[in-house]
Amino acid sequence: MIASPDNQKLKLVRKLAERRHRDREGLFVTEGEDLLEAGLRAGAQPELVLTVAGSGVAGEEVEPELLAAVSQLGSGTRAVAVWRRPETQPEGPANVYLHGVGDPGNVGAVIRTAQALVRGSVVLGPGCADPYGPKAVRASMGAIFASPPARAGVEETVAPRFALVAHGGEPLGALPGQATVCLGAEREGLPDAVIERCDAQLTIPLLPGAESLNVAATAAIACERISSPASAGIDE
Repeated sequence: MIASPDNQKLKLVRKLAERRHRDREGLFVTEGEDLLEAGLRAGAQPELVLTVAGSGVAGEEVEPELLAAVSQLGSGTRAVAVWRRPETQPEGPANVYLHGVGDPGNVGAVIRTAQALVRGSVVLGPGCADPYGPKAVRASMGAIFASPPARAGVEETVAPRFALVAHGGEPLGALPGQATVCLGAEREGLPDAVIERCDAQLTIPLLPGAESLNVAATAAIACERISSPASAGIDE
């Protein structure tokens, strides 16, 4: 039973709340039984699991107030796990490339969407939030284990590439099963250097007066237009 806030495992969890420590240690944290189960289902093995004393969840027991004190989400979690961060490369056939998407909730939601709709991987370009931060991990709802994101340039993604732009592109229609959809931040959009590497610019037609869509919503619509996993040669 862990009963001291100075316990080294609790100190590690607190430290991993900061990106610089996650990057240096190559570790990240999940909170909650659902994410713990998602990681185990995907074949990942946690470095450690801390659980509320008397909760019945397998792991090293901790006094409830001490586990609550290391939570980054304020959800009264009963389980905190530390995992080794995987090193991944862009994999196809379907990719979503994000550039400058700094909101961790959006990054996590896109990872979840790509995995659910096309079994696709998310490739993170410059300026994107850390996908292993607390909010991004939670928003991914476990998809971060099934489809770990990669960090790479747009040129390393699967062709053909389609730039989703707010205005001026061709209306979004059906997309081939092997493709990369490229999305930028909601205000800035994609830089010219990324658009130049794409095969076409596409847009989602909006009703008059609407300015733009949330990047996670845009990714969901675009992924839905990619050919089904079966036609793309992906095992269900």
